[in-house]
Amino acid sequence: MHTAKITKGTLTATEDVDGTLGFGDPVTVNGRIQGTVTALPAEGATVKRGEAMYRVDGRPVVLFYATAPFYRPLRPGDEGADVTAFEANLAALGYKGFTADDEYTGATADAVRDWQHDLGLEETGTVELGRIVVAPDAVRIGEVKAHLGDGAAAPILQWTGSTRLVTVQLDVTEQRLAAVGAAASVKLPDDTVVEGKISAIGAVATATVVNNQTKVTVDVTVTVADQAKLGTYDAAPVTVTLVSQQRANVLVVPVSALVALAEGGYGLQLVTDGVTRTVAVQTGLFASGKVEVAGPDLAEGLTVGVAG
Repeated sequence: MHTAKITKGTLTATEDVDGTLGFGDPVTVNGRIQGTVTALPAEGATVKRGEAMYRVDGRPVVLFYATAPFYRPLRPGDEGADVTAFEANLAALGYKGFTADDEYTGATADAVRDWQHDLGLEETGTVELGRIVVAPDAVRIGEVKAHLGDGAAAPILQWTGSTRLVTVQLDVTEQRLAAVGAAASVKLPDDTVVEGKISAIGAVATATVVNNQTKVTVDVTVTVADQAKLGTYDAAPVTVTLVSQQRANVLVVPVSALVALAEGGYGLQLVTDGVTRTVAVQTGLFASGKVEVAGPDLAEGLTVGVAG
């Protein structure tokens, strides 16, 4: 008879779902400054805070980090959340002499003139509408829509995040598989497995029709901390392994140790000093060829028979 030990630990059941590796959904930048497009970035380039996204009449349109766009020119006397975001960026770029708060003061205007001087802009102390593009962080340039010589008040380019991530369109019936902060494994096309974490779950469900059947999904985002492990893939179909159930601090045996009892249910064959006796057990989670078991006769370290 083959035998195995009863162990205690965490039993985890997983399910595989399809995902897509990429840089996330693209955002289109629509130019708001009148003039001629005179410089454009290369597709795939990374642009960081304070750097030029593109140029109009030889002057840069720059990137700042913010969650909402600037919707008005900014000048002394202005107050609000947009002023707070602008001044925070100006301070992060190293400009001094003002307080980074929600008030655009004369001191802010002086710092803006220094910033405009460094960019080769007219030193007005006022931030013109359209001079700044906002994104939450550094961006990767996607499709460049404009051409040199085009009018600048038009769609210019698309950007995405600069960090690769995985998007899963998860069926709403399987939402139990996803929780923000939960671990997820990503299998790349070359069979490399990379560890990730669920960072976001969409709040809006999307319905699509596949083979005359409606499928309703939510977007689940999986981030990978070690980007180097993703290799050279910019975009690829991947398989994502999500945890469906997990049981901690339970007794576990191989599934092949279970025996069917004549009265119904399952039992285990306990082996002690060469003597075998069968005891009834309660089963719990089944996962990866193992099963959670419980019963008054069971303890960690006991030996059980296993079907050969």
